[in-house]
Amino acid sequence: MASRGRQETSKLKSNLEEQLERLMQQLTDLEELKDDLDAEEYEDTKSDTIEQLKEFKESLDKMMGGDLSLVDELNSMQLAIQAAISEAFKTPEVIRMFAKKQPGQLRERLAEIHRDEKIGKIPKSQAVGQSVEILTALKKLGETLSQEEEAYLQSNSSASLKEFEKVSETLASGDKVLAVAGSQVQQANK
Repeated sequence: MASRGRQETSKLKSNLEEQLERLMQQLTDLEELKDDLDAEEYEDTKSDTIEQLKEFKESLDKMMGGDLSLVDELNSMQLAIQAAISEAFKTPEVIRMFAKKQPGQLRERLAEIHRDEKIGKIPKSQAVGQSVEILTALKKLGETLSQEEEAYLQSNSSASLKEFEKVSETLASGDKVLAVAGSQVQQANK
């Protein structure tokens, strides 16, 4: 969605104008054909058209209350979070466990990373990066981090992970963050 809603907003506006034109034409046609219709048929059709116009007005009122743009402030935040996640989490396995709300498996993976680093299976830089990703994911899932984990996270967080923290805190619901992470997992699987 490179247009970030501009094309969709334009299409919505066009559809709304067409719907209004159709309803007005329907009323005009009804008045012109009034003599050709019996009274009950005329009243039923006119009543239906008026009801459609009322529903149309209610829809317009709702849209105008939230602006006509399809990309509102929440959607903008979701786009920012998605961008942050794609930069912050580089390990698909961590993204997957985060999206599926699996703190237990994240903790297990963290222990494996520390073990692998100690035995020299993975380099320290890789262990630090993955550990920070996992600790950030655990924190966002509402898990309590030990003081040691908090200190480790603060001293080793990358700029992108700190930005992810900052941006995701502006969104009230962790479920929206998880939904975006889930879409990131789906994209990674394609």
